[in-house]
Amino acid sequence: MRVLIIGGGASGMMAALTASEKADNKVLILERQARMARKLLATGNGRCNLTNRNLTAENYHGQQPRFCAYALKEFGVEDTLACFRSLGLLTVTEDSGRVYPRSDSANSVADVLRLPLEQRENVTILTCAEVKTLQRLNGEFVAVAGDTAYHADRVIVCAGGCAGGKLGGTDLGYKLLSSFGHTRTKLLPALVQLRTDTTFVRSLKGVRCEAEVRHAGQKRTGEIQFTDYGVSGPLIFELSAYAKPEEDLIVDFLPELSENEINDMLLHRCRTMQELKAEDLLTGMLHNRLGRTILRSAGFSLELPCGAFAQAELEQIAKQIKNFRIRVLGTMGMDGAQVTAGGVRTEEFDETTMESKLCRGLYAAGEVLDIDGDCGGYNLQWAWSSGRLAGQLRSAK
Repeated sequence: MRVLIIGGGASGMMAALTASEKADNKVLILERQARMARKLLATGNGRCNLTNRNLTAENYHGQQPRFCAYALKEFGVEDTLACFRSLGLLTVTEDSGRVYPRSDSANSVADVLRLPLEQRENVTILTCAEVKTLQRLNGEFVAVAGDTAYHADRVIVCAGGCAGGKLGGTDLGYKLLSSFGHTRTKLLPALVQLRTDTTFVRSLKGVRCEAEVRHAGQKRTGEIQFTDYGVSGPLIFELSAYAKPEEDLIVDFLPELSENEINDMLLHRCRTMQELKAEDLLTGMLHNRLGRTILRSAGFSLELPCGAFAQAELEQIAKQIKNFRIRVLGTMGMDGAQVTAGGVRTEEFDETTMESKLCRGLYAAGEVLDIDGDCGGYNLQWAWSSGRLAGQLRSAK
């Protein structure tokens, strides 16, 4: 059987590995970029958070989020880790449940997928091959890339989504599937940085800290990273789907302490070190730059001696630590996003096979479909699970 896979990313490579397990399948991967797995190499800040041991169906979103349940059950987290282990990848699991390659490098994940594909005699990989059209003619599929037409009995569309345009994000998959009557939902950036008012944020560029953040009725705890345009980090990625411009992020920099406990600590320091300058008042409690920013945002000079602070002023500082407000202006858009929220409607595909209900022999997997996951390895697990299921090339009865 001639199998054409459009897209050499995470889901495409997993689909290709699966399809090529049958020796009589001839698998062709057409990748539009100069190399496969380019977006994969950027995940997890180059570390590649490839799955999460705490995965549940609630970690996924879309108009029909339960669509992913079958694939995730058939090829779950432990199946995925066993598969990668068989390919030679060693992994480590963090306390959060996030799983990374032991090498701490996304290259390791990409390479253990790529190397067997390059070695299998029934697999051909063509890069810099962007499919312009895909049709079904006389009982077979015909894909045109450049000046060449490629013929196949089965096609799996793994072209990804629009997110991360600089890394190869594209609307190609939506266009190709639309030629068979498929439709898509509204596309939005997900797992994306937030643009904010930078009055006090700009001076914190590069600072990272654990915090609790409230915004748009949501509350998350995790790592926040400050940038010259706003805020980033895993916690922000989780909140980005709910981002509301002109509403504040309310940051609690010490969620493990109450306002009264912080106030008592400040009072003790001011009583025991009265000549200490205010710029060092929060030393040991917060990153130095963050501490100074909190004092400035509360309206205090950094040159004041700590002994000059009145009780009410220390209470004001404690309140600022627990309720630091940052005005949201918007997101960094699709180019900054790690994942596309939205995609081709899942109701048009069979959840047990990933085959199109509109065209037999046509499959789709990964980000091109209207499924997106939370931050923490969930989106890559969807790529592995859906790619594995599609690569089996089964048809619903």
